[in-house]
Amino acid sequence: MSNATLGAAAVTAGLAAAAGGVLVTGLGLARIIPGWLRPARALMAAMAVAAAAAFAVMERALITRDFTVKYVADNGSSATPAVFNFATLWGALEGSILLWTLVLCGFAVAVALRFRSRGADPTMGWALLVLFAVSAFFFALMAGPASPFVGFDPPAGYDGPGPNPLLQNHILMAFHPPVLYLGYVGFTVPFAFVIAALATGRLDGDWLAAARRWTLVSWGFLSLGIVLGAWWSYETLGWGGYWAWDPVENASFLPWLTGTAYLHSAVAQERRGLLRVWNLSLVVATFSLTILGTFITRSGVLDSVHSFTESPIGPAIGGFFAVVVVASLGLIAWRGDELRSPRRIGSPMSREGAFLANNVAFTVFAFIVLLGTVFPLVVEAIDGRTVSVGNPYFDRMTRPVGLALLFLMAVGPVLPWGRARAETLSRRLLAPAWIGAGAIAAAVVAGARGWAPLLAFGLGGLAAGSAVLRLAPAVRRHKWRGLVGRANGGMVVHLGVVLVAVAFAASQSYVRQGEFELAPGQTAEMAGHEIAFVGSEMVEYSNRLERVAQVRVDGAGPYGPALASYPFASRTIGIPSVRSTLYDDVALSVLSFPEGAADRVILRVTVQPLVAWLWIGGIVVAAGAALALVPTRPRRGRERDSEPEPALAAPAPTGP
Repeated sequence: MSNATLGAAAVTAGLAAAAGGVLVTGLGLARIIPGWLRPARALMAAMAVAAAAAFAVMERALITRDFTVKYVADNGSSATPAVFNFATLWGALEGSILLWTLVLCGFAVAVALRFRSRGADPTMGWALLVLFAVSAFFFALMAGPASPFVGFDPPAGYDGPGPNPLLQNHILMAFHPPVLYLGYVGFTVPFAFVIAALATGRLDGDWLAAARRWTLVSWGFLSLGIVLGAWWSYETLGWGGYWAWDPVENASFLPWLTGTAYLHSAVAQERRGLLRVWNLSLVVATFSLTILGTFITRSGVLDSVHSFTESPIGPAIGGFFAVVVVASLGLIAWRGDELRSPRRIGSPMSREGAFLANNVAFTVFAFIVLLGTVFPLVVEAIDGRTVSVGNPYFDRMTRPVGLALLFLMAVGPVLPWGRARAETLSRRLLAPAWIGAGAIAAAVVAGARGWAPLLAFGLGGLAAGSAVLRLAPAVRRHKWRGLVGRANGGMVVHLGVVLVAVAFAASQSYVRQGEFELAPGQTAEMAGHEIAFVGSEMVEYSNRLERVAQVRVDGAGPYGPALASYPFASRTIGIPSVRSTLYDDVALSVLSFPEGAADRVILRVTVQPLVAWLWIGGIVVAAGAALALVPTRPRRGRERDSEPEPALAAPAPTGP
């Protein structure tokens, strides 16, 4: 049996299992089918097995270069290196939907196993119903307009073009999309619990406990995926940057913003019963934004290295997005009276007030990014005009909100519940304030100028000092275990975000770029670095031919920026090379090798300080999320009362 037939059969089986799960669970909740839980779990397992089988069949087709499968014929090649050939599965539209469905089914099975002891609880029933319904939608896409297993009759000797050249020249292509999908898709689980709470009327916070860890897992993966994507862009695209406010970059950043707001806001509901509508709305917004991001990426409404153009599934995903938003908002409105909290925020100078300010700031940030992302699409849809919203809009509008979030991240954790006295707040912030002032002074001595980056450095120092002072007692008492748990892991996340924010401010504010035409043996000076061109050479790989420029930076190297020619590409592709240190990066990109000149090169040289700390900070953020998942042993008495409160506002990085 052919791979196309096997794969199509697996997709059909998965769709049948998901649709059957919707039917059985729905009838069970209506009390028409007693004992519905057992068949529902069996159908969920069958759905996951079908998704795994479809994934395995596609990988088998790619590995064996089975060009009778149209997806392989369009995206595979006998010349593609093995790791990129494997990653080709998620390098184009249909395969990306297949990976999405596999991850979704994995989360659904994990939820069913995690809560198997709850039996036929209506809340769990509604959560499973939502997971079945969302899975059925994505299986239906694969069974219809985005089928990855369409057959193809290749002519004799046929060899495919391979994936997009930009998707087969850096190892992060193998990791960035799957990690990002684990974050994106994982937000389906808290959404399912929100719908379950609204449908059953059990709004007392039980859904928060069920959803919190799943949200944190998804948020951690999404954070890491965004950072890996920025790193991949920096190492691959050759323009000297890592974040361009590309619509598809924004599509992943938007749910990060609302998901971060929810993780903090949920604490106010758990501790004080506050912000109930906020929390439900933030979870709905986060899931809705993942679907909107899927629409932006896969509808063909824009052309980007990240996107899949000429897509037939845009109307289906757009319609699904509309259904999700309308149904969710309708349920929240229906339960409006029950969602009113009997308590009110007594003072803005309190932990509760800081959480509310945190929510407002993150929401404003998300609105700014959303408006700049969808405005050109709306204008084009209405009157056909092509407009663009560039970096100046995003930089100018998001900068004050990002700085405000840094301030909240510093102040929030030291505020008590109820009301804070001014002397208490000043005493707790005294040491962090000195650290912030020291950060500004050190930056000025190092040559930094400009109010915005200096303010970012100062607020970063303030926030870092606040986090360290909250962690220090726990680390002194419990050694390394002082870093684990929800509160302490959150403070580690804060430290990672500070690193990202400071590195972003420095690298964006003090970037230097120049272009040089050099002959072998010639040198150029750039921002205190000596760039020496040694010569060029031709290097042949299985999938491309490179002309590599041998370049030394400050005597080290040589580094090898190149221009690569791919058999089916219409133009040469630049492959940059980066000399990276903890102090600054020197990124080298070949613009051209002038024709008629004897081995000369035109180089773009980009010097940016502290770029490496972006990646370090991203890893610290992911590590902090993992530490926050580790359960802590319950404590008694005063020690438990003095335990640091959960982290407050991790500011949205205005970059990755």
